[in-house]
Amino acid sequence: MPLRTANPSARQTELLEAAYAYSLRHGLNDLSLRPLAESIGSSTRVLMFLFGNKDGLVRALLERARTDELALLAELRRPEQPVGLGSAAREVWAWLAAEEHRPLLRLWAEAYARSLVDPDGPWAGFARNTVEDWLDVLAECQPRTERHTEKGAVLRTLTLAVLRGALLDLLATDDERRVTAAVHQQVALLGGVSHSEG
Repeated sequence: MPLRTANPSARQTELLEAAYAYSLRHGLNDLSLRPLAESIGSSTRVLMFLFGNKDGLVRALLERARTDELALLAELRRPEQPVGLGSAAREVWAWLAAEEHRPLLRLWAEAYARSLVDPDGPWAGFARNTVEDWLDVLAECQPRTERHTEKGAVLRTLTLAVLRGALLDLLATDDERRVTAAVHQQVALLGGVSHSEG
């Protein structure tokens, strides 16, 4: 859900960006409006006016996080000159494994999990939307002859599962070297499956 107004004011956008930076540091699980407002130089009354309520603010923050995620995906979209799942997976993993992206990815993991256990809350649809976003861009990385086949759907689903599982392992352990080696090994195997069955 975007900001409450179709044309948000500069102040509203500024507060959302500040709240987003705060949520990257502290997460969303125990988000409380009062300390958030104090930290970003606002008030609970202003935040309630701009975002409706706490759930509205959480939805706006999740949409802001999705904007960052979609920016990465946009860089991979090359439907006319597809790079292939292997190259796409390696490129995505390099971004996921970068230490400077850990705050965003921890926020993503928190929101993904919450949307599974609280499907009617402000997190509603976040996990499903994320899966669909990633499968869509991975499809555009596949050769046209593979993209619209059942096997193509299976391969991109498997690729996404590898990346997501590796990301959760990395966030839990910070063992970037081990997890990256495992990702590269699995991507090589996936490439072999794609070529041998294509």
